[in-house]
Amino acid sequence: MVSDKSFSVKLLIGHYIGGESLFKLIILIVLMGLAWVGLCSMERRILYFPDRQMFATPAAYGLTFDDLDLRTSDGIKIKAWFIPAVAPHSPVPASPTLLFCHGNAGNLSHRLDKLQKFHRIGLNVLLFDYRGFGQSEGSPSEAGTYADAEAAYQYLIQVKTIPPHRIILYGESLRCAVATEMARRHPDAAALILESPFTSTVAMGKRIFPWLPVRWIVRYHYDSLAKIPRIKMPLLIMHSPQDEIVPFEMGRQLYAAAPGPKKFFELTGGHNDGYELTGDRYGQVINEFLKSVLR
Repeated sequence: MVSDKSFSVKLLIGHYIGGESLFKLIILIVLMGLAWVGLCSMERRILYFPDRQMFATPAAYGLTFDDLDLRTSDGIKIKAWFIPAVAPHSPVPASPTLLFCHGNAGNLSHRLDKLQKFHRIGLNVLLFDYRGFGQSEGSPSEAGTYADAEAAYQYLIQVKTIPPHRIILYGESLRCAVATEMARRHPDAAALILESPFTSTVAMGKRIFPWLPVRWIVRYHYDSLAKIPRIKMPLLIMHSPQDEIVPFEMGRQLYAAAPGPKKFFELTGGHNDGYELTGDRYGQVINEFLKSVLR
């Protein structure tokens, strides 16, 4: 028979262990709650790195351009440049137009080197800044970046009267998701070009915070992998195996999920300099792709 003393000791031990476990559980919940609040508040800063300082215009490269202020459907004024092509260098009789959705850092003045490459192969280019970037009003969000790209697309259609089948949708890095969304909305566009794309912010978040329930935390998903199987227009994906920011395998995942017609080209170099280190082949591949699409 168990004595009252030994029973009291066992009860005390059980109470202590149960209390300790409960305390640890409370601490874990509190820590996860703090992490959730912190990640939510940091999400915009993690996704967007805008720069308000403009350091040059296309004129620095001897290019003529239209300096534009576009108005989005929700009333935000965004800055854009339209750079017309030089007809003799066009890969097709009438120059197609590239809608340039740049990446998540800087502003449109940081894309002049790449802009010049597009100009050299004979493309009209419309390059715009998202809300909160450069001289554009507002602050960025997923829905906002889509609205900004839509305003740029509508400018080409309504003001420049460029038919959809002469518009190429181009996305860079994080904004490959914006170009992909434009392709979903406007299936009559000529082609989609994605450079260094990622599958979704959830997939990227899981790589950075594998211990967090990222899917239930993030507000901005930019889920290109879910959209690309429904996009039937010609697709060119360019990605470098040496990309240190967006895993090369994400570009391959998107390519595998796309129905085609499609082409994959391996860049050389890191995330931000692949287009330079690849050399002349960068422009050649784009030019060859567009010739096959727009012939």
